[in-house]
Amino acid sequence: MNSLKDRFTSYIHQLQNDICKKLETCDGKATFEEDNWSREGGGGGRTRVMRDGAVFEKGGVNCSVVHGELPELIKNRFDVEQGWFFAAGISLVIHPISPMVPTVHANYRFFELYDEEEGDRKDAWFGGGADLTPYYLFEEDARHFHKIHKLACDAVDESLYPTFKKECDEYFYNAHRGESRGIGGIFYDYKRDDSKNGEALERWFRLAMSCGNAFVNAYIPIVEKRKSISYTPKQRYWQEIRRGRYVEFNLIHDRGTLFGLKTNGRVESILMSLPPRVRWDYMHEPTSGSKEDRLLEVLRNPIDWI
Repeated sequence: MNSLKDRFTSYIHQLQNDICKKLETCDGKATFEEDNWSREGGGGGRTRVMRDGAVFEKGGVNCSVVHGELPELIKNRFDVEQGWFFAAGISLVIHPISPMVPTVHANYRFFELYDEEEGDRKDAWFGGGADLTPYYLFEEDARHFHKIHKLACDAVDESLYPTFKKECDEYFYNAHRGESRGIGGIFYDYKRDDSKNGEALERWFRLAMSCGNAFVNAYIPIVEKRKSISYTPKQRYWQEIRRGRYVEFNLIHDRGTLFGLKTNGRVESILMSLPPRVRWDYMHEPTSGSKEDRLLEVLRNPIDWI
């Protein structure tokens, strides 16, 4: 039987293929450009970027499979003097043109830790999740996104979704603004093996596959429903204001972005998550009672959508 890391690597590469095909079909114009890269120290990745489409202004679906000696930042975090690691993951961010279509993010990853190169595994964990960032709130879309991810979690354990939903609300939070980045989804991290036979890691692998496979059904129907709705320059302006908040979260709070930048990660792939057109206006507040104001109300007071 192939090792868990080999099976996870095979899975994320296939998932990348599947998601890219579905997004290209949905857009109808743009296709993904592929950039294969190598990491000094071990491993590399496959970055795929879409831009200037009919529906999606910018999007990326990236896979990375890297290994080698632990960077100093991780050594300090784990309080070890030496060590080796393996890390694999898929990460995607899709920014639509229309403010009526939400931005989406998803990420699923696996990490192994060893005392020495080619040594036995000493620790391992899974992490991941998916979340939705609308610019105009359609409550049925929020319910749909959460429902699909709840079903994906329930396929492994019905107790998982409420916990992961709460963790998502707490993690994707712009504390300096007092508001969530979006309407959430699921988020989990450091899911380790608490058994003696590796059964728990297999469980978390099943969860990653279940949730990864759910992405297309969670997001594409929303895009198809909203992509033809007309919008005004004022609504596009609001989208760019909200994109500014997205950038703030990624550069100030997001652990993955900060970790990548501090460990000499591939900058172009890390910052792929940032939208192409963004705006910051001094003291910008929407009109009270407007649709824009309604969005902020929900972002400041997260809702249980199911």
